[in-house]
Amino acid sequence: MKIKPTSQRRTSGYILILVMILCAASLLVLVGIMNYTTTTGNINMRSNQLVLCRNAAEAATEKVYAKMAYDFEEYGVGQVSNNVAGGIYQALVPNSSDNSYFSQFNFYNPTSLTNAGATYVAFLTNYAGPLPTQYTNSFASTNSMIYRIVSNVMMPGSLASAVIGTAQEDVLLALVPINTYAIFYNGELEFSDCATMTISGRTHSNADICTGTPSSLLFNAAVTSCSVIQSPERGGISYSPFNENTTYTGGSATDVVSVQISIAMTNTHSIIQIQSPTVTTPTSVLGQQMEYYQAQVVLIVTNAPPGAGANNNPSVYLTLQNSYNGTVPANDPAPQSFLLTNVTTAFLQTNANVYVGTNNITANQIRLPFLNLTNTFTDQRENKGNMYVTQIDVGAFAGWAATNLCVTNKMSPRSGLYPTIFYVADVRNIGTTKLSVVRLKNAQQLPYNNNLGFTVATQNPLYVMGSYNTTTNGTTFATAIGSTTNGYTVPAALISDAITILSANWQDSQSTSSYNSRSYNVANTTLNAAIVTGNVPSTGTSATTFSGGVHNLTRLLEDWTGYTLTYNTSIVCLFSSQMATNQFQMPGAYYEPPTRNWGFDPTFYNPAREPPGIPTALVPIRFNWLQPPPRSVTTGID
Repeated sequence: MKIKPTSQRRTSGYILILVMILCAASLLVLVGIMNYTTTTGNINMRSNQLVLCRNAAEAATEKVYAKMAYDFEEYGVGQVSNNVAGGIYQALVPNSSDNSYFSQFNFYNPTSLTNAGATYVAFLTNYAGPLPTQYTNSFASTNSMIYRIVSNVMMPGSLASAVIGTAQEDVLLALVPINTYAIFYNGELEFSDCATMTISGRTHSNADICTGTPSSLLFNAAVTSCSVIQSPERGGISYSPFNENTTYTGGSATDVVSVQISIAMTNTHSIIQIQSPTVTTPTSVLGQQMEYYQAQVVLIVTNAPPGAGANNNPSVYLTLQNSYNGTVPANDPAPQSFLLTNVTTAFLQTNANVYVGTNNITANQIRLPFLNLTNTFTDQRENKGNMYVTQIDVGAFAGWAATNLCVTNKMSPRSGLYPTIFYVADVRNIGTTKLSVVRLKNAQQLPYNNNLGFTVATQNPLYVMGSYNTTTNGTTFATAIGSTTNGYTVPAALISDAITILSANWQDSQSTSSYNSRSYNVANTTLNAAIVTGNVPSTGTSATTFSGGVHNLTRLLEDWTGYTLTYNTSIVCLFSSQMATNQFQMPGAYYEPPTRNWGFDPTFYNPAREPPGIPTALVPIRFNWLQPPPRSVTTGID
């Protein structure tokens, strides 16, 4: 019997087919895995290179920002504008000379990705308003500029050559009014030996800060120094420890970056000097910072000109000018100029008002009832007597500015035009040993100008007799700390070579006698104005080489014992005095100190309360940062 065998060949064939199918599937899986791995590797590579390109793009924007910030702080907005127009910043990209690492990147202006080695830099817009939160209570003045910096970066010759890293910075070149500092010194700032003092606003020195007092010194806001904060011997007095009786509730920092204005910080006195258009034009970046060019009313008192005869009466030049198209008043194409010769007091009071519209200013006349050129007194600190004094009755000036037809025709209140900056200079000391000074009196109520503010600027030492800017209506007065917030003051500034406060009872006739033997009593006095002035810096540690400290920046010549001197102010020492240059002497020589009731005026944090002509600090700020799409320079523009 034959049994039919099972077909092993057929079974073997099934197994072979199954193995082949499994091998094919495995191969497909392997290919998939390899493709996945390759794709993932490429994605990771592209991602890594994107990060590298973005970092390089950020480095490019930072390189431009560093140069732009330096130019802004050292030379002002004009230098930045010129460099943008000239393509200087656009050519700044990181390169192998910075670090060999950057040789692997190509840097592009996103508006043109065909030429490597460029960055996009352009003006974006003007800005005025509050600064970022890290600059609490600070604001930028009108015409602060925002520039946009954008960089696109690629790594050529790689699998990810199409990867573009981007970075964008918007840079605010903020013009910060310097009166938003409670105290600002361009040199050494000394609180040494000060009476009790509480400072509610920011304090800054472009040099060191000296503390130490037998009383109490309290800082309620940030204190910054470009050098150190210490308590060295000053005025012959030693302090220990270095922070004796000094408290910082707002924090302090040393070795910070200096704060600059648009004028070289070694030449800041020039902002108050008479200017020559052949040296500095009114429309130049520097010219626009000069008080002489910013003023609507310019008054110059000179010695008698040659050929004036045997008389010694002075001459007076007066110019009325307006701002046109946003430029400074000194760029006025049709200023009104007047020349008064052989000037006497009666002549100033009774002279006719005549302007004949001619460039020959000797044909023009004007009445100046607020001006007196015959007063004189002795300054015992300066050891100067029989000084030339240009005295301004501010109340009379206010009435003159509001009613004199030459003024109102030039600056029509109906058009919103008012004198807001009054520049005065007495240059009669040329060729003499006398000191020429400017003095303000009767200044409780400043000229009306629709609350635009009023600033007096002079290259001379300035004396303020009696309270300043304490009322706007003549019946309600702001005489206490913080009273500037009650609406009875106007934004005001006093800018001068040096400043001395005289009480309302001051008498010229007694200025030669000992300060403590005068027959009159000093009066309590209030000053509501920002102060920008100079000092005579300390030259040593002894009592005869001391500057007097910040508390004596406003000079005194009377026995103030038992009386109060109140300040609502911002104190700015921008330069060394060039006319009033005698060294400070300790109390007992020519004055005794008052009770100083000192406070920072918080209304200066309000842009509407910025005094006219106040210098501005230059503060570069990274205003905005993002990573825009490639080839875009408009991302983030509203």
